[in-house]
Amino acid sequence: MISTKWAKLIKSLQLKKYRKAEQQFIVEGEKAVLEVLASGWQVPAVFATERFLQQHAAATQSAQLVQACSSDELVKVGTFSSNDAALAVVAMPQWPAFHAASEQWTLVLDSINDPGNLGTIIRIADWYGIRHILCSPDTADCYNPKVIAAAKGSFLRVQLHYLPLAEPLTNSTLPVYGAYLGGENVHQLQLSQQGGFIVLGNEANGISPQLSQCISRKITIPAYGDAESLNVGIAAAIICDNLKRLTASR
Repeated sequence: MISTKWAKLIKSLQLKKYRKAEQQFIVEGEKAVLEVLASGWQVPAVFATERFLQQHAAATQSAQLVQACSSDELVKVGTFSSNDAALAVVAMPQWPAFHAASEQWTLVLDSINDPGNLGTIIRIADWYGIRHILCSPDTADCYNPKVIAAAKGSFLRVQLHYLPLAEPLTNSTLPVYGAYLGGENVHQLQLSQQGGFIVLGNEANGISPQLSQCISRKITIPAYGDAESLNVGIAAAIICDNLKRLTASR
C-alpha cells in the first residue's frame, strides 16, 4: 500500500507551490514512468502494480524506493482517471542558464496559460529537434501533471527556462520571428540565416505589446477558410515545420 506520508506528498505535488518547495513532481502511466526511469533523472519513489513490477523489474532498480500497490491506489493519489501501471515521484533537474546558439531554433512562449497547450508544444519541440524553450514567468508550470501527460516523455529532452523574455531577445543577434495574424507568409519566407527565436503569444491576446518591440519579423500562417484562429499548439507545429523545411533546403 501507499503510505499516508507518500500519499500526502503525491497529492501535494499536484500544486505548483508544493512542487516548488519540494523540487519534485509526479509522472504517471507506464510509458512515461519507464522513460523517466531510463533517463538518468533522480527518481525518489515508484509506486506500481504487481504486473508492472514483474515486467519491468530491471528498469525500476534506478529508483530509490519501489513499492507495490493497486491500480485503485494509483488513481486515488494521482491525476489519471485510470492507471494500471505506475506513478513516479521525480526530482526536478537543474538546467544550466540559457545561452542562444547560432543555427539553432528556440521557441519563446509569452503567457501560454493552458497546460495541455504547453505539453503539446514541448512534444512538438522534441519532434523538430528544438532543445530549448524560453517561457515568460506567467506561462503554465512545465511540471504541472497535465503538462507532463501531454508532453509524452518529451519533457525529458527539452529544457524549459522561465525568465523575463525581453532581455535574451534584445541581447541576441539572432532574428526574432513573432507569430501574428498578419505578417510574412510562413510558406514563402526567405531566411537570411539559419536559426533564431520563434515567439508564440497568449491563447487569447497574442504576443504582448511589450514583447512586440523585440520582434524583428512578423510571420503568419495563411488562412484558406473562415476559422477565426488556430490553437497555439497547432500553430507552433506548422511554423516549426515550415522553418525546419526552409532551413533544410538551404
